[in-house]
Amino acid sequence: TVLLSDSPAGLVIRTNLKQLPAGPHGFHIHENGSCAPAMKDGKMGAALAAGSHLNSNGAANHGTPLTGHLGDLPALKVAADGTANVRLIAPRLKVADLSNRSVMVHAGGDNYADVPKALGGGGERIACGVIR
Repeated sequence: TVLLSDSPAGLVIRTNLKQLPAGPHGFHIHENGSCAPAMKDGKMGAALAAGSHLNSNGAANHGTPLTGHLGDLPALKVAADGTANVRLIAPRLKVADLSNRSVMVHAGGDNYADVPKALGGGGERIACGVIR
């Protein structure tokens, strides 16, 4: 589960996740409230119906939770046992911004830049949840 709440510091994200690969993972809010597979570049991919990172602020590039797309969250750190029980802050978001969006865990880490790989290098989508 992922619990979302507002605070004076921004959106508080509390995760209770399990069965994930250990290590750092890209963690983002995506624009659509769907985790369905979809086609991209002629290939079917997991959770591609979630669309891109939430970018209603019109950021030119992927970045940190302070500089990039609104959906750019702090990286998710998964413990050796495959669990992620963490508390993160997204300072520019509120719960009201997230209706019918999705939250995504990517296979790789996130370097908060578009180089050497686009969107922080997170790659494949390995876990997704629709925000209601």
